[in-house]
Amino acid sequence: MKPNLFSLVLSGCCAAALPGCSPEPQRTAGPNVIYLFPDQMRNHAMAFWGEEGFRDRVNFRPDPVHTPVLDSFARQALVLSSAQSNCPLSSPHRGMLLTGMYPHESGIPLNCNSSRPISSLREDAVTISDVFSRAGYDCAYIGKLHADFPTPNDPQRPGHYVEDRLPAWDAYTPAERRHGFNYWYSYGTFDVHKQPHYWDTKGQRHEIREWSPRHEADKAIAYLRNEHGERSGDKPFFLMIGMNPPHSPYRSLDDCMEQDFNLYKDLPLDSLLIRPNADSHMEKAESARYYFSSVTGVDREFGRILAALHQLGLDDNTIVVFSSDHGETMCSQGTDDPKNSPYAESMNVPFLIRWPGRIAPRVDDLLLSSPDIMPTLLGLSGLGDRIPAEIQGRDFSPLFLNDTTRLIARPDAALYIKNIDGETDSSGIVRNYLPVARGLKTERYTLALYLDPSTRQLDHSLLFDDREDPYQRHNIPLTENPALTEKLLSRLAAELKTVGDPWYRNRILPDLIPYE
Repeated sequence: MKPNLFSLVLSGCCAAALPGCSPEPQRTAGPNVIYLFPDQMRNHAMAFWGEEGFRDRVNFRPDPVHTPVLDSFARQALVLSSAQSNCPLSSPHRGMLLTGMYPHESGIPLNCNSSRPISSLREDAVTISDVFSRAGYDCAYIGKLHADFPTPNDPQRPGHYVEDRLPAWDAYTPAERRHGFNYWYSYGTFDVHKQPHYWDTKGQRHEIREWSPRHEADKAIAYLRNEHGERSGDKPFFLMIGMNPPHSPYRSLDDCMEQDFNLYKDLPLDSLLIRPNADSHMEKAESARYYFSSVTGVDREFGRILAALHQLGLDDNTIVVFSSDHGETMCSQGTDDPKNSPYAESMNVPFLIRWPGRIAPRVDDLLLSSPDIMPTLLGLSGLGDRIPAEIQGRDFSPLFLNDTTRLIARPDAALYIKNIDGETDSSGIVRNYLPVARGLKTERYTLALYLDPSTRQLDHSLLFDDREDPYQRHNIPLTENPALTEKLLSRLAAELKTVGDPWYRNRILPDLIPYE
């Protein structure tokens, strides 16, 4: 008998390896790594896509944003035009980023809050920071984490959540759940951009009255300079910076810097929402000014971090990545949901990586998936032999390095994943989740299949020819081109099998998807 879909609960019990089973010798020779990822920034919100050398590599017009730092950085970096956020939601992406595993294995199938004990970063998983730490790196995390199930563990109020509302979304991460990060200045999730708060390495809470990206850039610069003994100066470092903006709210000057807003405040909305699938008459449309303002502000703070790195003479031996956890639809496709969809505005995220002298600046259409980031960064850092056996992502470092001695096949597809709450108990606690949609992004097509939560049968589908219809305005019925549909469904079945997805394990829609 097939298990009930609602019985799919992530337990982590199938993990193939446990952290810390045996001591490993430290290896301190290696590049520094900085990974900066603002939340909810789409790939289209970078001006350089309209410049020579870039515009002929994509089939969209970039948003009319001011991103001078990223524009310059892109000419020094490998820029991926087709990096995909497979489950375009904050917590699931962060689980994939940290563990190299898809949501059904990372422990995080849903956004983390106190009503979802089934969604939390697996404590037994070997994360990217665990690997770097064991290899002798100093590891630091600054900013938004949103990867833990909130519990009543407030260091300042033992026995209480860190916020009074229920379900609680914000969370404190105790030392034993920091996965090798020895420097900590972070929080779970808290969307008050000019009044952020953080818990430091010792668990002390800091209430700040400053725009969060600026404050986080200050902390990152202090870490790089080692102003107060933040790191071991004789070790390479791995620094992750999770900025919240341009994540919502984006409604007023409480959410962004006025100097950035002034660039957009007097422009007509239809000159900002230039994508032909965007509706400038939607109630949300005014948010575009604040969203783009936040993008510009993040760009500036990224520049301050790069300047500090340069001043310290660390450029040549530091891998710097700029990415995001998912995109933002911003009035496209007629939806108010900024994420959690297969649309390009939601799935396609920035991915720029610079390593002077080692990674040649260029644009590449590699279909990078979220779980690929962890093994690729470890491979670039010379730690390919320490990549955990249980990871599901692929190490594309040879492609990044143009290493022709190691033949690496390029992926021809990236999964799309959407999960929703399953059954809840009488207390409102979510006990399992429903994998409500699965799909596939290829070089040319986007496919997504959605279940009716009640019947578990096909509710509707989306199929777009992204080459001929780059703004995904014309949904192709599955019956219109049977040969194409069959090919895509066969490829979807293979990908679901490869990662052991719940749809494969439970043979969801077997009359449509050829699992065998």
